[in-house]
Amino acid sequence: MAEARPSPKVSDEVRQTTCYMCACRCGINVHLQDGKVKYIEGNRDHPVNRGVLCAKGSAGIMQVTAPSRLRKPLKRVGPRGSGEFREISWDEAMSTAVGWLTELHETAPHKLAFFTGRDQSQSFTSLWAQHFGTPNYAAHGGFCSVNMAAGGIYTMGGAFWEFGQPDWEHTKLFMLFGVAEDHDSNPIKMGLGRIKARGAKVIGVNPVRSGYNAVADEWVGITPGTDGLFILSLVHELMKAGKIDLEYLAQFTNAPVLVDKETGLFLRDEDDRPLVVDRRSGALTAFDRKGVRPSLSATHDGHRTVMALMAEKYLDPQYAPEAVAERCGISADRIRAIAAELARVAFDEAIVLDRAWTDFRGDTHDRMIGRPVSMHAMRGISAHSNGFQTCRALHILQILLGTVETPGGFRFKPPYPKPVEAHPTPHGHGRPGRPLEGPHLGFPRGPEDLQINEDGSPKRIDKAFSWEHPMSVHGMMHMVISNAHAQDPYPIDTLFMYMANMSWNSSMNTSGVIEMLTARNDDGGYRIPRIIYSDAYSSEMVAYADLILPDTTYLERHDCISLLDRPICEADGAADAIRWPVIEPDRDVRGFQSVLIELGARVGLPGFLNADGSHKWKDYADYIVNHERKPGIGPLAGFRGADGDKVGRGEVNPDQLDKYIENGGFFLHHLPDEAAYFKPWNMAYQDWAVDLGLFDTPQPYLFQLYSEPMRKFQRAAEGHGDRQPPEHLRDRIRTAFQPLPDWQQPLEDAAVDHDEYPLHALTQRPMHMYHSWGSQNAWLRQITNVNKLFLPGKLWQEKGFEDGDWAYVTSVHGKIKVPVARMDGQNENTVWTWNAIGKRRGAWALGEDAPEADQGFLLNYLINELLPPGGDGLRWSNSDPITGQAAWFDLRVRVDKAPPGGPSEPAHAAILSPVGQGPSNVAYGEEF
Repeated sequence: MAEARPSPKVSDEVRQTTCYMCACRCGINVHLQDGKVKYIEGNRDHPVNRGVLCAKGSAGIMQVTAPSRLRKPLKRVGPRGSGEFREISWDEAMSTAVGWLTELHETAPHKLAFFTGRDQSQSFTSLWAQHFGTPNYAAHGGFCSVNMAAGGIYTMGGAFWEFGQPDWEHTKLFMLFGVAEDHDSNPIKMGLGRIKARGAKVIGVNPVRSGYNAVADEWVGITPGTDGLFILSLVHELMKAGKIDLEYLAQFTNAPVLVDKETGLFLRDEDDRPLVVDRRSGALTAFDRKGVRPSLSATHDGHRTVMALMAEKYLDPQYAPEAVAERCGISADRIRAIAAELARVAFDEAIVLDRAWTDFRGDTHDRMIGRPVSMHAMRGISAHSNGFQTCRALHILQILLGTVETPGGFRFKPPYPKPVEAHPTPHGHGRPGRPLEGPHLGFPRGPEDLQINEDGSPKRIDKAFSWEHPMSVHGMMHMVISNAHAQDPYPIDTLFMYMANMSWNSSMNTSGVIEMLTARNDDGGYRIPRIIYSDAYSSEMVAYADLILPDTTYLERHDCISLLDRPICEADGAADAIRWPVIEPDRDVRGFQSVLIELGARVGLPGFLNADGSHKWKDYADYIVNHERKPGIGPLAGFRGADGDKVGRGEVNPDQLDKYIENGGFFLHHLPDEAAYFKPWNMAYQDWAVDLGLFDTPQPYLFQLYSEPMRKFQRAAEGHGDRQPPEHLRDRIRTAFQPLPDWQQPLEDAAVDHDEYPLHALTQRPMHMYHSWGSQNAWLRQITNVNKLFLPGKLWQEKGFEDGDWAYVTSVHGKIKVPVARMDGQNENTVWTWNAIGKRRGAWALGEDAPEADQGFLLNYLINELLPPGGDGLRWSNSDPITGQAAWFDLRVRVDKAPPGGPSEPAHAAILSPVGQGPSNVAYGEEF
């Protein structure tokens, strides 16, 4: 009988930290053997994933062994785009960067454009840019899902994903809109498992039936860009049937607030509080007075309530199912059936928790009534030029049903909810050598908060917070290179980017951006004179920089997943986390945040120096522990105070990071039961939030069904106020800035000939990849190393396609050649593919014959950051006119058969790689 063989020894030591293979921020156990990573598993004690780990997380080992990792600082020696560099020392790299940046800081800080990719230290990078004094800073949100964040915060004080989650324990109907599988994947997968085990129903609304939509009980294959119309048709049906939560609307939203018939602004008292009519006394009173019962239908001197305006707007036949069905690709009967199902579950299956709570008016409720319908949405409805209003419409649908912050519905995660008024407004130009007076990004309340000069021109290179995109709360990263190349509104000197693959998949049009990055002036100098770039890997963008500052991988550095930024909170508690160097780099690289700290001090940024001129922080770990946003409040909420026994507020604890490491890399502070629901109005929650340091005083507020800030911009376009838009933008602002959401046809959809370009085209990320990183990962490449354009069966048959065929795909902006495959689970007028699989030859240490370079492709060549010419002599940004959200998903195309065989086109020439080509096999450790 053979001798039993025990499992081999996996590790000598286990270190716990936070994953960064997507944006979930799961807890992981990193097994080490002889100082090297041998195995990664989920941390069962972690509040985000409770031990669950996906393929990406497990494959993190391949990120820290990847041959594409940069090894030393680099200085360009050949033309931009050649990939020709020489390795330099960190002393030379830092001296070069300090020389370039110091002159700008002291003379023309606006000539630095500092934009970062999908990092998770935005509160810190923002602080650095603020102290530099440049108006030109943002992260990638305007390129990703700013409509989702802005639409939620302006409407209800928070949004999906990082801001909130479904009540997985109680929900009975879960509806997803436009959710791909790469974001928030583990929590959603776990939640879907929980609710399906209870028999709850899942409805997926997405043009493509992949991932979550494939396991949904009902899939709604909507036409891209029409989600808002579909949602407002549901609103029409619910209002028509009287299936809305009147008490919830009256108590917790601005539905009963009176709107001035002349201005369209709210009636207010002398303390600037919105006014309602008490339905018992008939008196005009402030909305928050104790005992008031606001009337939804009252009038006062001809002034009507928000609710009356909503009824007038949404009961209009234009929103009836018959009127929208053909455009949405959903039958009228099905729209009615979904509306009826929402109403049935919300009202016939209501949840009651015997849990007393006291609201912001001082009224006590002896129970919590819940509507067990929950919703979740992401980039699919956001990345359209009508996305902001669509996102607002979706939140209004939830609110009308009474499903936000009630048992069974959508629940906020701390530090949300909070009203728009709790957020900063944006700040721009200061004086050279001085920091800005406040943060770059914020939430405008009206035209007074725009970042424009006296002549109305934009202060920012991306034109965020200008009349072109007034409420662009995350900036517009996709417009930086285009505007800098055009020197509109002014030329810049240095483009400084971190982890933003702008010369490839993180730009609207890859070929166009490559041309802009390499364009020269008449004198031979580059149109963008200097480019500094930091990345951990030899990505496509590396070849276009002049100076490379190599970053570490996520297991080799400190990171702070902070309540000041993008924390890991759950609805039942505040939580934050760290990453820390569980292994030491084997290359001459440095964590980017620590590099920024040294740069800030050596350039002389005021906030980075002590009074005696010494460096304030030695590195990012030092900053995490010792920085205070205000006395007693720092990046991390846990283990504060000299003894580490304080939460949220407390003096600096020098051992704070060690405490986090001992606790598994995270900190969790639970809510009391009475504060778990109705957070915007629940005084137990408000007081808890003040104690934790989220607010200095309670911040209760009403949900904003009607947006007064939007009405203020609309009034400016109508000719009111000191700040008014230029004539050529008046009509656009009047139309787009409707204070009650409506649906407008996407801008590119309206600009192209539908007979010539009859199909919609989409990209989405696969569940097993994230970033550009995924398809250089040795394990994940085995799942997907090529992508195909998926065609619906109807198109497949009409064009006579067969397995193995290739196609030309043409848009008004460009043409590509790609492999195709049939997929019947998609909208019949839509084609789609996975994003970021295609790679450029020479990048990522892949071989020049790698499938990703030969058969992989990008749809980016077919998109453009500018709309087609509109006949007015101008080219407008291909973005939401309100927020500047990049309108990725408005693309229309034509598909035709192409000659068989690859490679994919366009096929850019190979670039030299500063790290060379990786070996065929990467392995270490014992064989077994």
